[in-house]
Amino acid sequence: MITALHHRTALGEMLLAATGETLIGAWFTGQKHFPDTLPLVAGARPAAVCAEAARQLDAYLAGRRTAFDLPLAPRGTPWQRAVWEALLAIPYGETLSYGELAARLGRPAAARATGAAVGRNPLSVIIPCHRVVGATGSLTGYAGGLDRKRALLAIEQAGPAILG
Repeated sequence: MITALHHRTALGEMLLAATGETLIGAWFTGQKHFPDTLPLVAGARPAAVCAEAARQLDAYLAGRRTAFDLPLAPRGTPWQRAVWEALLAIPYGETLSYGELAARLGRPAAARATGAAVGRNPLSVIIPCHRVVGATGSLTGYAGGLDRKRALLAIEQAGPAILG
């Protein structure tokens, strides 16, 4: 059973979804690839992991947290899951190009496929797809919108207000 929580963040409303106590989704409302439907049970209480994700997102967006500590289970193809796992290895405050990410995955010619998988990341912010930029360092594509990507990178460039 999937449960969900709508949470208002400093960057807009997000939908946090979980199955059991594992987070499977964190999307900005209306973002590209926002799920049209989720098999939610009407009236079901959101899993505690959704509330914890909301708390950690708020702390991250306020500059008080540099990483997330949540059980994650994003749903996707084996390639997508490999890309999303590689995104988790990009350090806070750093960026990487799509080509560099593809090379890290052992497929240097797969920058486009890597970009497609990055764009389908179902755990916005938590799996830091905003840290991936164009080959020249330019801000390219972000399912949640380039304004949000700019804001997320600015938060990380400013550094944590309180290490946590």
